[in-house]
Amino acid sequence: MGVTLPFPIGEVEQEQEQPSLTYRLDLDRGRIVGVVDGLEAVNQAIRKALATPRFRCLIYDNQYGSEIKETVIAGDATPEFIEADMPRIVKDALSPDTRILDVYDFAFSFADERAFIQFKAKTIFGETVVEEVI
Repeated sequence: MGVTLPFPIGEVEQEQEQPSLTYRLDLDRGRIVGVVDGLEAVNQAIRKALATPRFRCLIYDNQYGSEIKETVIAGDATPEFIEADMPRIVKDALSPDTRILDVYDFAFSFADERAFIQFKAKTIFGETVVEEVI
């Protein structure tokens, strides 16, 4: 025998995007230095996700972080390999974040032993340009 519970449909709220307000991190010094929201919060999340090694930090599940260090830096990757595989690695690292809608327009440059990557990310707050050294 089933149980029927009255549920007033008029009181059901529409799903809403959660605010992205979070702590502003100084990732270079490992400090919290305020709060950040919107596009700036997404920029911070992108930088943090790319810098965090996947499967190495027990506080994160296996969806968070990137495999840049293992794939590129530790593997002595060639510039051709970096240009071919880095878009996939970046998209994979950023795909769990629902605020990021698309990642595109990758550009690479190489100097000394460093690789510079630039790409655009379309977010729910607008477009942003990301520049990182890998």
